[in-house]
Amino acid sequence: MLSNTIPSRAALRKELRQQRNALSPQEHQDAADNLAINLLGHPDLRRARHVAVYLPNDGEIDPSVYVSLARQRGLQFYLPVLHPVYPGRLVFSPFTDETRLAPNRFGIPEPAFRDGLKRPPWALDAVLFPLVGFNEAGERLGMGGGFYDRTFAFTRHTPRLAPKLIGLAHECQKVSELPTESWDIPLHSIVTDRKRYQAKRA
Repeated sequence: MLSNTIPSRAALRKELRQQRNALSPQEHQDAADNLAINLLGHPDLRRARHVAVYLPNDGEIDPSVYVSLARQRGLQFYLPVLHPVYPGRLVFSPFTDETRLAPNRFGIPEPAFRDGLKRPPWALDAVLFPLVGFNEAGERLGMGGGFYDRTFAFTRHTPRLAPKLIGLAHECQKVSELPTESWDIPLHSIVTDRKRYQAKRA
């Protein structure tokens, strides 16, 4: 955990990214295994059938072990795709073993926008997305692009349509305090390789 001094969001983002990238391959695998255990027992996912997930990048914690196990329970997964018409927003495309992927402008693999039926954000049961940093209150720090904040801004005004928003991170990404902004969409919970945190939205 970092010190009690609150650095800027940019400085904190840089430091936390360095920490997660410094983890060894074995530590990343152990984290993925433990994350799967914590997600399989998560109450917010108990009745979920349509779940958005991500492909790990830049040292992000890997949800693939959970995805493999949850598919055996009948869950359907979706990957975020950069929307070509509405800049800065995401749409979600079905994700199976046969899904064809190509790098987007950030170098992150995603399904082609034209391939397959899309699922709108409000029609998802849960969204699992990566965090750069978080605290025990459920406040979060992302990569700074604002894609999830813009895509799920509607949840502030229509909470009954809101999917469960669950941030995923390595435990080492937890900080005691976090600089936040008014546009940061609050989470329902955060799950790490060690435990689950109930967030302030809940």
